[in-house]
Amino acid sequence: MPAPRAREAVTVSVFVQRFSATRRGARLARRLATHRLDQWHLPYGSPASDTVTLVVAELAANAVLHGRVPGRDFELRLAYDRTAGLVRVEVSDTHPDHPGPALRPPADADSGRGLFLVEAVAARWGVAERTGPGKTVWAECAIFADGGPPVRRSARSEVPRPVGEL
Repeated sequence: MPAPRAREAVTVSVFVQRFSATRRGARLARRLATHRLDQWHLPYGSPASDTVTLVVAELAANAVLHGRVPGRDFELRLAYDRTAGLVRVEVSDTHPDHPGPALRPPADADSGRGLFLVEAVAARWGVAERTGPGKTVWAECAIFADGGPPVRRSARSEVPRPVGEL
């Protein structure tokens, strides 16, 4: 009888789901992301979960408000690399326009703080081309080994990584 082979530990977990480009779809994306993080042992209400959930909420809201093309969905992709201590959030939509740099909105503005918030809490963020129409807005959140708060390393990256690569 042959000896059993050793298996490599899985250190990257991935969640991918498409949602309708509606406010309800954005809300569902945020809720399912929080649920998935909990399954990955980043518990609901922890600083890491709250940070990633905020990023998902902002990017999904932008996909619905600014990236919506009638009849087209948006896609959420989460990748948790335990070894690197990193959660990568990718939101893809089919609208061709890319967001500009995150600029602080005027103090009396009612909106416009979404990407500013993402830049404040994510280690890096950027925009990448995708196969087919549209773009992918991504953000990476650093997670301590104990699931503690993320650490901000740098601002927006001008050189986007290929979509799906950690």
